[in-house]
Amino acid sequence: MALTMIKGRFRVLGASPDGDSVRFYADDPTAFARANIKVRLNGQGGAQLRLDGIDALETHYASWHQQTELGNAASKKLLDYLGFKNVRRNNRGLVSSAKPDEVPGHIMTRFADKYGRAVSFAFKGTPPADEDDGDQVFLDVGRMRKSANHTMLESGLAYPTFYSLLYVDLRKAMADASNKARAAEKGVWRTDRTTTGFDVTARDQLSDLVILPKLFRRLVDYLDLDETGGASLDGFAHYLDTRNDRLFTVPDGHSTELATLVEVEGRHIDMTVPPERIVFVEA
Repeated sequence: MALTMIKGRFRVLGASPDGDSVRFYADDPTAFARANIKVRLNGQGGAQLRLDGIDALETHYASWHQQTELGNAASKKLLDYLGFKNVRRNNRGLVSSAKPDEVPGHIMTRFADKYGRAVSFAFKGTPPADEDDGDQVFLDVGRMRKSANHTMLESGLAYPTFYSLLYVDLRKAMADASNKARAAEKGVWRTDRTTTGFDVTARDQLSDLVILPKLFRRLVDYLDLDETGGASLDGFAHYLDTRNDRLFTVPDGHSTELATLVEVEGRHIDMTVPPERIVFVEA
């Protein structure tokens, strides 16, 4: 898989990194533009990354969040991997101090998502001396296993969430890492309810839910439409159908949408296909 190599630094002060997203500052401010990757940069040239192939529990999605302990553990795991220590946050979840202030790193990317985030594999430290900014570099499975992305799946602190532009060999290796974490009941897998199912009887339950974050976000988006503060699921199946989250399942290659994989019966929800067998189509 050939991706664009970009060197830079990771910074967290004043930001709210979680287990699958962090701010990256390229050494060359023009690096993304030269690669024709339409990333949205802040005033200091920082790009928000979306780590390819993974999704960690939501720590701040609108006014909602998932299980706090595991969400915080995922964020800590990512920052530990990158080299940050003694990370402290204020009461809004923003990083107020960290040692060091920034750490060297590099990413491998080839496109931005619809939110302007660079969809990337992130690595701590500097790349090999013969690789420079803008180089097209082949990412094989061996190298991918050294990435933050793989580290998060291996720890069980992120769910596999694959999109169609991710190459098959990398996806399979990432699915294997996640399956091993599940077998060992690491991280989210000890209490995951995505395919075993869960009941929704009140909104405050959602803060304890350990489920695929994409399903959590769809549930939150649906409940936010109800200004009464209720938790009725009567229209949730129809709502999912309106989102048109296109996907295909592997290995059978069945093309469908998320709505067909989510069963809603009364107050009970479950997903009929495990996350590692789902490949979403990029919007």
